[in-house]
Amino acid sequence: MIDFQQVCYYYPQATAPALDRCTLQIAEGEFVLVCGASGSGKSSLLRAINGLIPHFHGGTWQGQLKVCGRDTRRNSPRDLAELVGFVFQDPDAQFVVEIVEDELAFAMENAGLPQAIMRRRIEEALDQLEIAHLRHRSLTSLSGGERQRVAIAAALTVQPQILVLDEPTSQLDPHTAEEVLTALQKLNADLGLTIVLSEHRLERVVQYVDRIIWMHAGKIGLADTPQVVLAQMPFAPPLVEVARHFNWQPLPLTIKQGRAAARQQLITPQAQPKPVTTVGPELLRSEALDASYADQPALQGVNVRLYAGEIVAIMGRNGSGKTTLLRHLVGLQQPIRGRVLLQQQPITNRPVEQLAQQIGFVPQNPSDILFHPSLEQELAWTLTNHGQAADPAQIEQTLQRLNLLHLRERHPRDLSGGEAQRAAFAAIVVARPQILLLDEPTRGLDYAAKQQLANFLQSLASEQHGIIVVTHDVEFVALCAQRVVLLGEGEVVVEGTPQVVLGDSLLFSTQVGKLFPKFGWLSVADVLAGT
Repeated sequence: MIDFQQVCYYYPQATAPALDRCTLQIAEGEFVLVCGASGSGKSSLLRAINGLIPHFHGGTWQGQLKVCGRDTRRNSPRDLAELVGFVFQDPDAQFVVEIVEDELAFAMENAGLPQAIMRRRIEEALDQLEIAHLRHRSLTSLSGGERQRVAIAAALTVQPQILVLDEPTSQLDPHTAEEVLTALQKLNADLGLTIVLSEHRLERVVQYVDRIIWMHAGKIGLADTPQVVLAQMPFAPPLVEVARHFNWQPLPLTIKQGRAAARQQLITPQAQPKPVTTVGPELLRSEALDASYADQPALQGVNVRLYAGEIVAIMGRNGSGKTTLLRHLVGLQQPIRGRVLLQQQPITNRPVEQLAQQIGFVPQNPSDILFHPSLEQELAWTLTNHGQAADPAQIEQTLQRLNLLHLRERHPRDLSGGEAQRAAFAAIVVARPQILLLDEPTRGLDYAAKQQLANFLQSLASEQHGIIVVTHDVEFVALCAQRVVLLGEGEVVVEGTPQVVLGDSLLFSTQVGKLFPKFGWLSVADVLAGT
C-alpha cells in the first residue's frame, strides 16, 4: 500500500538529507508507529506519504514512493487527498471554518460531493469518533481532545484508505490521549484503516501498534514488531527500561504484563533517604485568582506560590485552567478578582515588557516567539531587548547546554518540532530571568532531550531560579519537579510532592508508579536506586 524505494530528500538549502535512502513497505490495514529523536526525519517521512514533500516544501528528491500504486512525484497532495487523510500535530492549524459540522463538510464540498452523500458521511464520522453531541459547537469552545477527534473525523469524511497523524497526543492529558488512541485502534480494527502515526511519548501508544519504525538521522534504523524494536532502541518507555534492567522476557508492553513479570521477580525495595529540598524566598504568588474564558469560569480562587530554587509542575486535564493561570502569572491576562504578586509587589498595571525582565515565558507554540533569520540572532535579540550586551560567549553557552550549537545558523522555521521547542526555550533563558514559566515544554522532545531539559532546569533551580512548568507529561514531572499543583475545573484540587500527588492518582501516575504502586517509586531512577 505504501512503498518507499531508496527515497532521499533534502529540504531547500539543506546540506544533510531529511530522508536518507529510505526503503520501507507498509501493508494495507497495518497500524504503524514512527519514532526517533527530534530531527530524525519522522515528520518528513509522514509528509512524503501525502505528497507535501516534495510538492509543497520543494527541495531535492531522489528515489520512488508509491501510495496505493500512485507515484507521489506525479500526483499532487490534492490528488492524494482522496487516498491519504492527514492530521497535523496542532489540529487548529488545519481547521478552516468555525462550527464542527461545517468543518467536517468542508473537504467534501470542495470535492463537489452530492448533499446526500455528505450528510451520510458526516453522520458516520461523528458516530465513529463519538462526537455527535459536538456537531453544532464552535471549534474554539472545544477541549484539546475534542478538537483532535474533530480533526480525525474531518480527515475520515473523504473516506481515505490511509490515515497519517503527526504526534496526535502531544497536547493531550493522559485520559484524553487514551481516548484518542482507543478511537484510532477501533478505526483500524473495525474498518481495516491503515494508520501511520509519529509519537514521542511511546508509553502511550506501543501497546496499540503492529509495527514500530525507528528513524535516526533520516535513515530507517529499525522496522519490526514493538518487542523487537524496543529491545534494541537507545531509548524506550520507562516500563521497557525497567524490563531491560531486570531482563524480563518477553518484553512487556502494558502495565498488566509488567506487573506479572514483577510478581515473578519478587522485588524487595531498599530503604532510601528522603530528598531534602531547600528553597529560598518567595518569588511569585497568586491570591484567590478568578478568571473567565468565553463567559465560563476558567480559574476559581486559585492560590499558587513559587519560591527561589524550586520547580513546580501545574497539571490537570485539558481545559482545567493551566495555561490561563500561566498567562495571568506573567501579566498577559488580568483577573476578574484576586491578584498576582511578584516579589511581594502586585503586578497590576505593570507593563508586560517590564515584567519580562524578571519572568521568562515560553508558550506552547514556539513560532509565537521565534521570528529572526537564525537561532543565533534570536538569542542576540533577546539579550539586546533586555538591555544586555549580545555576548557571543553567553549565547554559545546557552546553545551548548540545550544541544543546539550545531543549529545556530538555522532559521527557526526550518527546525523540527522538538528542535523548535528547545530553540524557544533558549531564546528566553539566555537572558537569565529569575523566574521561568514554561507551557508544555516537552512537546516534540524525545526521551533523551527530556532528560537533558530536566537536568538543565534542575541546574537553574540550584542557582535560585524559580520555575513553573505546565505539562501533561507525568514522566517529565517525575524527573525534575519538587512540587505538583493539580487543577480541576479551574480550582486547585491537590498540592504536594510528586510522590503524594502522582503516587495516589489513577489518571496522572507514571508507568513506574503503576508498575510498583506500593513502593513510592515514580521513575526508572527510583527503581535503580531502590533495588
